[in-house]
Formats: sequence, structure tokens, C-alpha cells
Amino acid sequence: MARHDSGIEMKSGKTMTKADIIESIYEKIGFSKKESAEIVELVFNTMKTTLERSEKIKISGFGNFVIRDKKPRIGRNPQTGEEIEISARKVLTFKPSQVLKNSLNRTVPESPLKGEGAEALEKA
Repeated sequence: MARHDSGIEMKSGKTMTKADIIESIYEKIGFSKKESAEIVELVFNTMKTTLERSEKIKISGFGNFVIRDKKPRIGRNPQTGEEIEISARKVLTFKPSQVLKNSLNRTVPESPLKGEGAEALEKA
């Protein structure tokens, strides 16, 4: 089992699964595995129904899930070169928050303090 930076053990290598999330809730919060699974299912089902209504999901410190409408367009079959119409569809996009981006890149936001105090904080 691989250990994720958050301390979560994952059965499937470097890909976190729903089962890994359930296990983490079970270990960290102390709910039963059944309760943990119900919570995870409830969260995902709530997100799914919200997105099905084309509503935006904004999770502070994490990011935004947005449904975008794509218009129909003309594409080309790469094997034959024949033009084909690509139908209109909805696509799900995710835009990470600046907090998440900073966390992924291990950057610390610039300190609003000036002078020696700020330098000491940055070195700590």
C-alpha cells in the first residue's frame, strides 16, 4: 500500500479511490465503515445532482466545478479526412483555487509584513 502525503494509505498505488476516502474517514473521524461510506456517497450524490442541474459547485480552498455548454462544430475524421458534425454537449470543468495551486506547488503566499519581522517569518 502506498502512503499519500496526507497520511492516507491507498490500496491502488498513486490513485486515490472512493474506497480510500471511505477508509480515511473511518480512520480519522472514527465513524463506522458503513457510516463513512454513506457520508461519501451522500457528498458525491449531492455534487452529481447539483451538476446535473448545471449549477456551479464552489468549494472554498479547493476549487470550482462548472458545467459548460459546447456548441456543435465541424470536425474532421483523422483517418479519412471527411468532415463530420460534432454534436453540442455539456462538459465538466474544474478550476483549482489559488490555495490548492499553492499547496500543489508548495509555495507560501508573500507575507504582508515588511522589514526584519517578515524575513524572520519567511526563514522559519
